[in-house]
Amino acid sequence: MNYSKTVTSIERSMNLKPEEVVFMSKTVAHRFKPGTIKRLFSYMSEYKIRLVFVVICIFLSAAASAASALFLKTLIDQYIMPLIGQDHPLFKALLHAILLIGAIYAIGVLATLFYNQTMVVVAQSTLKKIRDKMFGHMQTLPIHYFDTHNHGDVMSRYTNDTDTLRQAISQSLPQMFSSLISIITVFVAMLYLSIGLTAFVIFFTFVLLKVVKFLVGKSQTFFVKQQKSLGDVNGYIEELISGQKVVKVFCHEDQAKLEFDKKNDELCHSSTQANKYGNITMPIVGNLGYMLYVIIAIIGGAAGIAELPNLSITGFNVLTIGTIVSFLTLSRSFISPIGQISMQFNMVVMALAGASRIFELMDEIEEQDDGYVMLVNAKLENGELAECTERTDLWAWKHPHSDGTITFTPMTGHIQFFNVDFAYEENKKVLRDITLYAKPGQKVALVGSTGAGKTTITNLINRFYDIADGKIRYDGININKIKKASLRRSLGIVLQDVNLFTGTVMDNIRYGKLDATDEDCIAAAKLANADGFIHMLPQGYQTIIKGDGSSLSQGQRQLISIARAAVADPPVMILDEATSSIDTRTEAIVQKGMDALMKGRTVFVIAHRLSTIKNADVIMVLEQGQIIERGSHDELITQKGKYYQLYTGAFELD
Repeated sequence: MNYSKTVTSIERSMNLKPEEVVFMSKTVAHRFKPGTIKRLFSYMSEYKIRLVFVVICIFLSAAASAASALFLKTLIDQYIMPLIGQDHPLFKALLHAILLIGAIYAIGVLATLFYNQTMVVVAQSTLKKIRDKMFGHMQTLPIHYFDTHNHGDVMSRYTNDTDTLRQAISQSLPQMFSSLISIITVFVAMLYLSIGLTAFVIFFTFVLLKVVKFLVGKSQTFFVKQQKSLGDVNGYIEELISGQKVVKVFCHEDQAKLEFDKKNDELCHSSTQANKYGNITMPIVGNLGYMLYVIIAIIGGAAGIAELPNLSITGFNVLTIGTIVSFLTLSRSFISPIGQISMQFNMVVMALAGASRIFELMDEIEEQDDGYVMLVNAKLENGELAECTERTDLWAWKHPHSDGTITFTPMTGHIQFFNVDFAYEENKKVLRDITLYAKPGQKVALVGSTGAGKTTITNLINRFYDIADGKIRYDGININKIKKASLRRSLGIVLQDVNLFTGTVMDNIRYGKLDATDEDCIAAAKLANADGFIHMLPQGYQTIIKGDGSSLSQGQRQLISIARAAVADPPVMILDEATSSIDTRTEAIVQKGMDALMKGRTVFVIAHRLSTIKNADVIMVLEQGQIIERGSHDELITQKGKYYQLYTGAFELD
């Protein structure tokens, strides 16, 4: 079933050029991507048998509708009219005729029922495939995409846009195709009855299409704009829900309502305009259809009384009462589908807008990974490293070579930056000529004001972003050659902003290592000093966390995050303000657990509380993307530079 051809035929029937189908509003000068329709229905290719069944049912439904209208002529002229005036009429033949037309109607009703039910199954299955592919592709996108796109707008693609697709696939497109088939079959049936009356209907339809084109042209732009405005509103609501505490603390409720009202007004305006023109289309078409009905009744009745010859595709004949009644019924069946097409066309336009937004997400460039060096578990065999499946205390980089040989390099956690430059935006460098060395087992602290580039360095180690210039080496290997999954598996990270997921406390800790046992998770929680408060929760480790752990304190959430990193047991740790949300008393206890966690590992620590990094092997002070001081705590205090000012309070971090 080629719906793309159907839509193209409908566009032509309404004199609509493809380029007139505008994708965005006037303020967003963007049109539908070429091939959107073809691409959308490629997801339905595996349901060809069902779609063939749908086509057959649509033809049966259309044929039953036309046949029942034509049968009225026979019913009136051959079964009803001969009975008029008889003293003892026999209704047996009439009863058989009524049963026959009843059977025809039943076939049409069942065909319509079957194809609608089938299209619901096809629509839901297709949407499942689209959602699966969209979510799967989203997991491959770089962090940059999520940093530059509104999360609520992304969510809208999964909800509102897919819902418009559901309605279009299950209802709008089948009805449009059915209406098109009905128009063709009814047109042939009208020619069979009367070519003259059919010519008048075609002329009237031409006028009707001009009206429909005007209304559809007005509504389609607003339907597309409605989808975009809906995404903006959802994005704003998502932001306000997650930041509700900030809104209340700063008494920002009134301003938030004003901003929401502005966005909601835009949505209201586009929705009102779209539905205004969309909703009046069918009543206008219906009333024009009634007007045509009356005109044909007058013309047909006058021609019948005058006994004018009637030309049909079968030749000249008499315009009987049955012919007129049958033609009147067909005229209604001819005009009504045009109204249905114009109504459903608006929904198709909106669905195509949603499909285009979905495909935009799918077309986003995946995170590139040209690495080929992998991190594997290793063991010593005859004094040499060898790969093994079980978890050991040894890690190794598996390096395949072009000659087919494989070498293993011990994973020690030696990280080096050589003259690294980086910019999130072109010509706006965040890091300038960064050179640093983190030897295996060293604790490296990064200090500096907000925006100095501390977190950016850790982002580059994770390869969330790629450097503009310079080199980063991990155990002597260029990190561009290491597969990103292996690189990130070697790194444990505890962020200042904690993300917990719906599930039990145990599940959230096990997120760091999916095959970890309950005992491993409990041991990690004890190491992070989280075991005590977890036991005080209603169901202990089986307590359900909802809403990103909003029922827990910020410190408790951070402790679970630290336990999650501990259970992963990675060779390198990155602690980005890991203890910033914990009170000083708890911090002292947690610090002992953190020290145990960091033992034997290369650790990068970002901290504003300088007391927590006194025991760091190397402290690096950053300012405006450059390292201005480096050394141990005692060395930097002796230098009496920026670090000395920060530590003694002569200068405070922003």
